[in-house]
Amino acid sequence: MVEFGGWEMPIQYAGTIEEHLAVRRAAGMFDVSHMGEIEIRGPQALDLVQYVTSNDVTKLADGQAQYSALTYPAGTFVDDVLVHRFGPEHFFICVNAANTDKDYDWIRSRASDFKAEAANTSDRYTQLAVQGPQALAILQQLVEVDLSAIKYYWFTPGTVAGVPAIIARTGYTGEDGFEIYFEPGESERIWNRIIETGRPAGLAPCGLAARNTLRLEAKMALYGHDIDDTTTVLEADLGWIVKLGKGDFIGRDQLSAQKQQGIARKLVGFEMIERGIARDGYPIFIDGRQVSQVTSGSPAPYLKKNIGLAYLPIEHTSAGSRFEVDVRGRRVAAEIVPTPFYKRSR
Repeated sequence: MVEFGGWEMPIQYAGTIEEHLAVRRAAGMFDVSHMGEIEIRGPQALDLVQYVTSNDVTKLADGQAQYSALTYPAGTFVDDVLVHRFGPEHFFICVNAANTDKDYDWIRSRASDFKAEAANTSDRYTQLAVQGPQALAILQQLVEVDLSAIKYYWFTPGTVAGVPAIIARTGYTGEDGFEIYFEPGESERIWNRIIETGRPAGLAPCGLAARNTLRLEAKMALYGHDIDDTTTVLEADLGWIVKLGKGDFIGRDQLSAQKQQGIARKLVGFEMIERGIARDGYPIFIDGRQVSQVTSGSPAPYLKKNIGLAYLPIEHTSAGSRFEVDVRGRRVAAEIVPTPFYKRSR
């Protein structure tokens, strides 16, 4: 157990590799109640969310979610978030644990210009994530709604073991699965029911370490490592969540200018082609000169490779380009590869 974002969190239960492979091959469950929830309500809730995020909220139907970014005027990240639309006057935003207060203050400071109010409702929700190819079959035994009818990045109200919940087909592992939000007083009972129900199908409780290796294989960015207030959304290779044509939003001018001028660096994925593990923070060298450092790096248990992410000068970001990582004083060769490293079969 470790302190993480103000919470005491499990690093692992049985072991990182075992938990990682359980999610890839069967199912795993994560207690991610440390994540924050911010709800926006009011006649101009849609307008407020549209202004503070980079993606186009008008494209969402009721019951649909999207990945997006809260942006600073420089086009950099306040946070990366999941926006859920209940209706034009009610949005539910899932944010990173350590950023919850910052995100809430940022949104609230902009809300004064709109007929909408922001509320930090994090204390009202437990969040559990059931992920993996058996996630649907396991969870279906405990819910009344037809989970197969929920499309990827959609959600619905329902019940889990009789408890009212928000059931979203989302996740942070690269696998199919669901994230469920419900009243915290039921946390232990619901956790135990899902564990008991899923055990015959191979479900395992999973900790932060497996969550990290799973999201890295899927090239899902981690705030504070791969993205932060110094990296723009375009540099992070997330141009698909920047909708410049939607109208004004915070950071639009800078992102538009950056797109026209071209970015000077980009987040890329790489594999080690010599023996060595590229850990977070290890220096990166091109032609003998340090140009960057590893933002995320570890062994990939399912792929059986050593992989990582890093920002590199744009002229060195094509697949097949090589560089060196300083692994404890030894320069080890690495090669840029297409991402995501892992993509599940559908």
